[in-house]
Amino acid sequence: MILTLTPNPSLDLTYGLDGLVRGEVQRAASTTVEAGGKGINVSRNLVANGAASLAVAPVGGPSGEQFLSLLGGLGMDLVRVPVEGAVRMNVSLAEVGGVLTKVNAAGPRLTEEELDLMLARTAEAGRDAEWLALCGSLPPGAPADLYARAVSSGREAGCRVAVDGSGPALEAAVGEGPDLIKPNGEELADLVGRPLGTLGDVLAAADEVRAAGVGAVLVSLGADGAVLIDKEGALHADTPPFVPASTVGAGDALLAGFLYAGGTGEAGLVEAVAWGAAAARLPGSRGPTPADLDREAVRLREDLDPKRILKGEAPV
Repeated sequence: MILTLTPNPSLDLTYGLDGLVRGEVQRAASTTVEAGGKGINVSRNLVANGAASLAVAPVGGPSGEQFLSLLGGLGMDLVRVPVEGAVRMNVSLAEVGGVLTKVNAAGPRLTEEELDLMLARTAEAGRDAEWLALCGSLPPGAPADLYARAVSSGREAGCRVAVDGSGPALEAAVGEGPDLIKPNGEELADLVGRPLGTLGDVLAAADEVRAAGVGAVLVSLGADGAVLIDKEGALHADTPPFVPASTVGAGDALLAGFLYAGGTGEAGLVEAVAWGAAAARLPGSRGPTPADLDREAVRLREDLDPKRILKGEAPV
């Protein structure tokens, strides 16, 4: 079973637009509302593909009731941490051609007691998990070492721990030596404090992070696919270019696919890229089902070109 923790879940509202004209009244071509947050997305993707997953998240307020209702329709199991604050709503404007504009709300401020309860329930559920995935932003005012504490408690519970975070929370978690981190290119650049313009830059940054005690680094690179760096070496995988419908949640699908395949090696990287690419072809933050996956399209490379210039985050 794969356990996820989402300390700052959300309702994800996505408007599909032919094109965004700033300052004008426009009508959406499509509208979706989904229960989200990075860990929720990971669990949702796993369940949709027949894997066992349990999500932990703080849920409160009227928007929390809608959040629970949406999750209930997906057949997902949730360990609800009751809190006073309401679940936030994030808004995405997805234009034809793959241009995405996101406005993420801050979310509720959790009390120290609510944060402690969330970590305690995560640790309890972790006793039955193979992996614990710590995903997404922290609630406003939460201590930067929240993920670091969760890494420690997850390890004590006997499960491997993956971290998909950013900023000070990711930096603090790295100090606890998680089994895996899954940054995107920008998050990895922030972590090492320098820009990463080439594949070689990414490899050097990942090696630096691994030297600090991280077991493996899985870097999602949008149009450039993904890179896995672990004790066995480095692997790169991508797909032929395509125009995405929405990149919301594609990185979460990538992590879900990697964990689904065991969280290691060539099989994990191929599955990760297949899931991430499939998610980018779907509207909103909806993840792929087995029928959406095209593993044959994934191109796996062991001979990496360090001089390859990265295209950027958005798949094209």
